[in-house]
Amino acid sequence: MILSLLFSGGDPLSILAVLLLTLPIMMLALSVHETAHGFVAWKCGDNTAYNLGRLSLNPLKHLDPVGFLCLLIFGFGWAKPVPINTRNFRNPKRGMALSALAGPVANLLLGLVSAVLYGVCWGVVHYFSYADGVSNFLYTLLSLLRQAFLYGAYINFVYMVFNMIPIPPFDGSRVALAFLPAKTYFGLMRYERQIMFGILIALLLCSYIFSFSPFGWVAERLTDLIARPIFNGVLRGLLH
Repeated sequence: MILSLLFSGGDPLSILAVLLLTLPIMMLALSVHETAHGFVAWKCGDNTAYNLGRLSLNPLKHLDPVGFLCLLIFGFGWAKPVPINTRNFRNPKRGMALSALAGPVANLLLGLVSAVLYGVCWGVVHYFSYADGVSNFLYTLLSLLRQAFLYGAYINFVYMVFNMIPIPPFDGSRVALAFLPAKTYFGLMRYERQIMFGILIALLLCSYIFSFSPFGWVAERLTDLIARPIFNGVLRGLLH
């Protein structure tokens, strides 16, 4: 993230402002994601995450130093995975698939809420920019909220799409590979760390050399698809 901000040519104060706004949103998205994994695993019969206190939205419970550093520098990172013991599931492959799916679904829901609130704030701020007698404090506050909800929608949609890659170690693989024989499933899982670093390197090259992120593209389209009709509706309501 810092690299992309530096490449964009922003001044230090602007870079600091963006970091202060986006980092808490990123940490919340990661915390919600990991907590959802642990919660569904708990409901499916595995209380490992529950016993370790990982069913918490406290970012410090889920912080991985290397993942956070990568997140800070590159905009791609990861949290400390919630421990799951598949032997505690009544149906191991089904329990693992549901637990894995919970993280992206949580990010999807958080992204939807953020996109709706972004659309509302976007419409109100746009109206206020032409209205008379609006206090500067209110306008600044709503502008800040609009930007925060925009980042919230974008970041959560990126995490959702990113984690649904059907390749180990991403959550999508737990769902897609659940239909494979157990021997093949757990055999592929042995190479998940190598695969993860390979994909991360490919994404970094794609982002910083070709200036294109497929996940960012999808996140932007989803955010606009949800927020724009709400923006138009709020604006029409205020103008009438």
